[in-house]
Parts: sequence; structure tokens; C-alpha cells
Amino acid sequence: MSTEVIFQNVDTLTAIDPAPTLAELIKRAEALQPLLRKNTVACEKARRTCDENIEAIREAGLFRLMVPKRYGGYEGTLRSHIEVSAALGEACGGSAWVVALTNVCAWFTSLFSEQAQNEVFGANPDARVAGVFNASPTTRRVDGGLIVSGKWYSSSGSLHADWAVVGAEERDTNGTVVAQYLALMPKADYSIEDTWFTVGMRASGSNCIVADEVFVPNHRLLNMAGAIEGEYATEFKDETAYRGLFVPFASLILNGPQLGLGRAALKYVIDNAPRRAVAYTSFEKQTDSVVFQTQIAEAALKIDTAHLRAFRATDEMDAASRQGIKLDTLTRARIRADVGLINTLITDAINILLSAHGAGSFSEASPMQRWWRDSNTAARHAVALPAVGNELYGKALLGVENTVTPLI
Repeated sequence: MSTEVIFQNVDTLTAIDPAPTLAELIKRAEALQPLLRKNTVACEKARRTCDENIEAIREAGLFRLMVPKRYGGYEGTLRSHIEVSAALGEACGGSAWVVALTNVCAWFTSLFSEQAQNEVFGANPDARVAGVFNASPTTRRVDGGLIVSGKWYSSSGSLHADWAVVGAEERDTNGTVVAQYLALMPKADYSIEDTWFTVGMRASGSNCIVADEVFVPNHRLLNMAGAIEGEYATEFKDETAYRGLFVPFASLILNGPQLGLGRAALKYVIDNAPRRAVAYTSFEKQTDSVVFQTQIAEAALKIDTAHLRAFRATDEMDAASRQGIKLDTLTRARIRADVGLINTLITDAINILLSAHGAGSFSEASPMQRWWRDSNTAARHAVALPAVGNELYGKALLGVENTVTPLI
């Protein structure tokens, strides 16, 4: 594991939590694993991450990972985001997903103006933000801001959030879209509709945010067209953590919990192999079977490849942020494709491990079936779909115009 220091200027450290390194933050996440494992079944049944998990994660400071130092946060790197959520994902995919999505929404919030950031983090550096950036078309311009209404589905962590950041379209009198924004709303201005009935990632509690005629002032609107190109409202341009490109950052965070799920499944199958026979064969131990050995190797290589691609992409992003440079279109397209490939590598590896471990993987008592369900559900996030990422990368390699999506 990397021991990169998340804080870059020790003079700004707070008395609350002095200078945790990435290695130390990973240790905090790993220390939570027994608690998260204990609560996995209860969280699945409740279709939400339990309050005990949330409070323990808060006490460990892991919700402050992407909050600016100005508010007592850690102002972490993208690599730190991936590694912390992966460590949590080894114990509970749903809880890790909540942490990953809450932290990226803290990062989104840190792209807004200082006034908006002060409203969210100024009085409470532990304030949590949930969100969805697909846009609601039901808005109208008024003096000083927008009136926003709509429903935003699958907002992970919304049950534990103090604020929401959601997509909003502004249209002219002819109905033509003139701008798209991220809109910040306090919890008092919206409600949560219980819609999260799923096969996998049940513990993420990714319910629906509902707003009805909510006034969002201009300072709590972030222009998406500018954001996609790295043009943010924050006045603190020297904060390197908030100079990364929006879409690569927002998409790569989806890989962290997946890496943890893959590691958990591999370790579980290896640890149990000496005690399990290969049914209806002469092998009293799975470890004696050459077929089993090659399956383990194949799964391990896929998981390792997923880590290598994820860390290459996050390190490229972090380096560009530190240097204040903008990644070229080809690299951005490759990262978008990497996100889908990383998920595919993990889901493929878990499928191999399910077969290697045996039909007992599908017992409700086995964590294997939960990791399989969680991984496959998370892999279907729209921003992580391999088909779209591959098309974008192919167009970029061939110099063909991207008419698919601006999210690159």
C-alpha cells in the first residue's frame, strides 16, 4: 500500500486530526472491517447502512476524506479515495459504496463557491452530502436563482446526508436547454422516497431524492458545462485536490468498493480451500486440484490487473491535479473505458471464484453470494458501463467525433 501523505502543507493541520497518511487512513478503514462484517446481514435486511456503521466511519474521520483542510478535512487524493473505499469494501460493499459516494459528493461540493462551501461545511465539517447528477428538467429561473422540482433516483447515502447535490436543467421560454447545473439543497428542502428494492448493493440505501418547488440560489448552482472541462466556481485555485477533471474523478470512485469485493472473495476462497473437497472427485482438498489452482491464478490475475489499471488512472489524475494541467481527450476516454473494464475484471474474477469454491457459494449463509450480487449490481452504474466507455475510447483512438456523451 502507498504511504503517500494526504496533507501537503503541515502548517494547515488541524488539532482535531493531525496529518493522517494514506497508510494510516487505510489502517482506520481496516480496523472497521470486523464491525462492518458483523452488521452486513442486518444492513441488507434493512436496505440501508446501519447507524452503527455510519457513526464508526464518522469517528474514524473517513467522511472527511475529500473535505477541504479549511474546514478540518483531509483534502485527500483520488488514490486515497479509491484505497479507503476498497478497504471498506472488503467487509461490506454497501457501506463502502456509501462512503465512496458521500466522499465524491464532498468533492463536488468543494468545487462550488466559498459561500456555498461555508454553508455546507462551515458549521459542520462532518456534514455529509449525497447526490445524483442526472438532471431534472422541471426548473424555472427567478430572481437570484432557480426553482427546482423533481425526483433523483438511486442516491447512495441519502438516508445519512445533511445536503443533496442534484442535476438541474435551465430552459428558455421555448423549452430549449440553456444550461445544466449541479444544485445544492439542504436536507430541510427535500424528502427521501423509499425506492431501493434491489438484488445487490442493498445496504447502500440508494433511495430517491424528491424536491418540490425548492429555491436554489445562484451561489449553490455549479455550471456543468464548465465543470466537465475543469472550470470550477471555487475561489481556492491553489487547492490541488479540487483541480481534477470532473468526469474521470466521478467515474473512477465507482471502482474502489469493487476492488475490495474482489479481494474479499479471493481471500475467502483461498482460506477455505484446504478444508473443502472437490465434490464427486478424488480430491479431498481443493488445493490438490490443478483445475482449482489455475482458477485461483486466473481470478487473482484479473483482480491484480484491475488494481493496476485503477491505480494508474488515479495516479495520472492526481499528478495532473498537482501540476495544474488538463488531461488530453485520449487519456480521458481511456480512463472512462478503464472504469468499465476494472468492474468487468472484478465481476469476472468473482464468477470464477464462485465456480472454484463450489455450489455452497450460493447459500444465504455464504458471503460469496452477497459479494457476487453487490459487484454485479455496482458494475451496472450508468457511468461505468463498458460498452459506452469502449465506444468513447474507440472514437478517441480513431479521431472520430464523440457524439455519444459530453461525460468524458
